[in-house]
Amino acid sequence: MTSTPAATGVDDRTAERLAAALRCATVSSDTGPASCAAEAEFDKLAAHLEQCFPLVHAELELTRFGHSRLYRWAGAETGTAAILLAHLDVVPVDDEQRWTHPPFAGAVDDEFVWGRGAIDDKSRVLAILEAVEAALAAGRRPDRTIFLAFGHDEEALGCEGAARMAAHLRSLRVRADLLIDEGGVVTDGIAPGVRRPTAFLMLGEKGWATVRLAVTDPGGHSSMPGRQTAVGRIARAVARLQDRPMPLRMPPVTADMLTRIRPALSTLPRAALGLLPQANAAVTRLMAARPQTEALVRTTTAPTVIRGGVKANVLPQSAEALVNFRILPGDSVAGVLEHCRRVVRDSGIDLELVGMSSEPSDITGPGPAFEIVADIARAVVPGAVVTTGIVPGATDSRYYDGLAATRCNFAPVILDAADLKRIHGTDERLSRTNYARLIDFNRRLMDHYTRRT
Repeated sequence: MTSTPAATGVDDRTAERLAAALRCATVSSDTGPASCAAEAEFDKLAAHLEQCFPLVHAELELTRFGHSRLYRWAGAETGTAAILLAHLDVVPVDDEQRWTHPPFAGAVDDEFVWGRGAIDDKSRVLAILEAVEAALAAGRRPDRTIFLAFGHDEEALGCEGAARMAAHLRSLRVRADLLIDEGGVVTDGIAPGVRRPTAFLMLGEKGWATVRLAVTDPGGHSSMPGRQTAVGRIARAVARLQDRPMPLRMPPVTADMLTRIRPALSTLPRAALGLLPQANAAVTRLMAARPQTEALVRTTTAPTVIRGGVKANVLPQSAEALVNFRILPGDSVAGVLEHCRRVVRDSGIDLELVGMSSEPSDITGPGPAFEIVADIARAVVPGAVVTTGIVPGATDSRYYDGLAATRCNFAPVILDAADLKRIHGTDERLSRTNYARLIDFNRRLMDHYTRRT
């Protein structure tokens, strides 16, 4: 590849458009209605998008759902080609003093655009709009309709944004060839034994549930404890859940991922995967040895909160713990709760689901639309091996199950282990080169689904 934008990075004006979006502190909250200050930041971001992309806002139909934005780019023919998802909100910042640049300063230097949302997920919003604006300027129009759905509360479960937009599309009886959202990236030096950049085109996502364990006790003075205090009982229950996780299992999507990635592996792992499916059990146990790969073959168990007691010499009258599960396709929320009851084996401990739960999403097959995305990924990241997978976390696309024949959670940005830690962490940033790849990917996608008029 010679001097293409994806090879040299975006120019200053393009970088500044993203940086200005990062200066809008659109922090979503799952603790109640947004503050007036947060509302103003979403309004500021909306005004920025409308100013920067005039053709999009002149020619596409826009429907607002709160601060979420659903664009309809009408096609000349009936039917829907694609639904492109991204989200406008970001997570809060823990410690601003640890950042190289203030998290909402939108700093730009020769190499990076810095700020909360640079990777997750404003760069995808802006890259999609850059691509559509360029297609409109070139006189291109889609044969079939394209939707752009930008949620405003993805980081707070998406109930007011993605859920409402998806319901609206269902009311229109939309059925697209392709749905694209965040979740998969191109990793470099992360997948064990893989010698090439690896593009993970995720075909679905795990479910999730949080189980609360709670116990009450008469309490009293610590000098005369019973055989177990409330804290002790909760601690034992949590230890049992952690020591007896849900069973290992190789779902079809993970087997497909391994088969596709096998040619890029070094000799020994390539030989081991050559024994699939006969050696499923052995390969599954091997994957369970590392947290990053265990998540692909098990519903994971993560004790995250434990509370109880008020003073060192007072027996606690109550104690509780929260345990988070990320649910593998084939398991269920009800199955997780039943597993907890079976493992804890203490009738005095109450177990209940708290917060919002989500079943594992549908896993779409890698059909023709998958191959389109895979070919574009290879063009944007030459030499990359393309594989499938499942998103371990939750994205807005779970609300869109059944609205597209093929789902791909993917963005063609190349990230190493240090980059991945910046997502929801300190010093989130995106290189100019990665941003150019992201725009190039979306432009190629628009070229596929549109034509000159």
